[in-house]
Amino acid sequence: MQKNRALMLKDTADAIAHTFSSNEREHNYSHESFQVSEIIPTSESTAIVKLFKSSGKYAMAFCYWINVSGGQWRYFFPTYDHCVGMELVKDELRGIEKENFPLNFDEIHS
Repeated sequence: MQKNRALMLKDTADAIAHTFSSNEREHNYSHESFQVSEIIPTSESTAIVKLFKSSGKYAMAFCYWINVSGGQWRYFFPTYDHCVGMELVKDELRGIEKENFPLNFDEIHS
């Protein structure tokens, strides 16, 4: 992962922990606080942020890089349902790439 992107990821991870530690946060009935336990890069543009909660449990945010406004990290807290759905996305993306690849060569369509 590029150093600048990694530094921005660390800042995002810290912001996630801070945001979810807020006592005013919706659904934070037990006033839990969150600390970044580990940042696990999973590709150049994705990562897992493992968070330790004051309850002794862990949470996980999935972070992904998008190329808008110079680039930024966004995140969500995945469920098993998200994981199952992404398995299907991987297969579909492969098929689309296979279909699109020949379109890179103008002589095929002339």
